Amino acid sequence: MKNSRLLGRLLLGAMIFLAQSCAPGTGPKPVSSLPSSGDGSKPPGDRSGEGQRNPTKEGNTDQSSLKQLQEGQSPKTPASSPLKDVFFGFDRYDLSEEARSILRGNSEWMKTNAAARVEIEGHCDERGTNEYNLALGAKRAQVARDYLVSLGIAADRLSTISYGEEIPVCKETVETCWLQNRRARSVIASGKPAS
Repeated sequence: MKNSRLLGRLLLGAMIFLAQSCAPGTGPKPVSSLPSSGDGSKPPGDRSGEGQRNPTKEGNTDQSSLKQLQEGQSPKTPASSPLKDVFFGFDRYDLSEEARSILRGNSEWMKTNAAARVEIEGHCDERGTNEYNLALGAKRAQVARDYLVSLGIAADRLSTISYGEEIPVCKETVETCWLQNRRARSVIASGKPAS
């Protein structure tokens, strides 16, 4: 009798575990600072989740890392891009002097191209949990955004999104590769640039 009760409880526990494992995913999604309608629905024309919002026709510089990955391209910022990536130390989201210099250059381009909106993507290396890296990526994107605002760029021209460790530009498990993945990438999200 005791064995049958124990067996029944084990079977019930296994069924509950399997039911939860097969449920639709409720894991973390990329964190974005774009405004929401509040009711969970997307506004007309919203392409969030596609990694790109209202792109320009300026070649590769307008494509988010996610869009490039979906198209089989490298998610690395092209050398020809007017906006440059900034890089971070391990487990850090503070801006180095080099990162500030790069962001000053990005802000100059944005001042010249006043119609352009920019999305700042936060990225991490593979170390740490998905949740931790999504949060760290969000902090990296936010600190870059805040610095651009301090340089005179209107906050409503900037949005942020975190991809955490999900879209690496380098997949080797060495420090030189991880360094390339710890970045805030600025992508032209909308508006026709003047140059």
